[in-house]
Amino acid sequence: MNAFLRTGLWLGGAVLTAGAAGVAALWSGIYDVGADAPHTRPVYAVLEYARARSVATRASAIAVPADLDDAERVRRGAGNYAAMCAGCHLTPGAGPSELSRGLYPAPPNLSRREVDAASAFWTIKHGIKASGMPAWGGSMDDAHLWDLVAFLGRLPSLDAQGYRELVARSDGHSHGGGEDASGHGAMGRHAHGDDARSGADDAQGHDAGAGDAGAGGHAHTHDDAHPPAPRDSAKAAPPTEDAHTHRDGRSHRH
Repeated sequence: MNAFLRTGLWLGGAVLTAGAAGVAALWSGIYDVGADAPHTRPVYAVLEYARARSVATRASAIAVPADLDDAERVRRGAGNYAAMCAGCHLTPGAGPSELSRGLYPAPPNLSRREVDAASAFWTIKHGIKASGMPAWGGSMDDAHLWDLVAFLGRLPSLDAQGYRELVARSDGHSHGGGEDASGHGAMGRHAHGDDARSGADDAQGHDAGAGDAGAGGHAHTHDDAHPPAPRDSAKAAPPTEDAHTHRDGRSHRH
């Protein structure tokens, strides 16, 4: 048996052994997938590299609009950030929220980090597998996604007061009708930020907590509330000269 054949057999055996060990490890459940048990450094490094290269490759073909610094884009994006993103990605001057503390990998604090516009757009639109990042492209059109990216470009330069003022001037939670997919009718109103805090606490039955004070939580109020049930006309109508009432409470006309 020549050296080349022996080397091939050795490599083949090593691959089979490693594969069998991997299958046995998966079957045994030895790897802890809990969000409070971090990956090993090699696993984390591989996943981070795969994520970064995947996003960069796909974002390279995206044409970035030239008007991302437009004040109107930034203003519109502020409301959606407060409603949809701030709970995980935080706001200027605010500490970690319940969501950001519980997610792994931890979502980046976008109030302190500058982002690449094309990569941010792709990530917001398509999300990231096996993470807390949703694919918002299923409910938001591209124009509103770019508004969010425009706001992300401004966010690191804002302090807490500037952030609140910009959100207050925004259109709130609005992204082309997709926000109605959760059951909010066309007449529904979305209230955000500090003005909605007390209503959100009452509706959910708990305090938002110090960690969420700047997270842009939102409550929903609706103008299309169900009207009161119509009264029984027979009971509501007062007796008239043509009617009389029996002892059992019933009345009828002659």
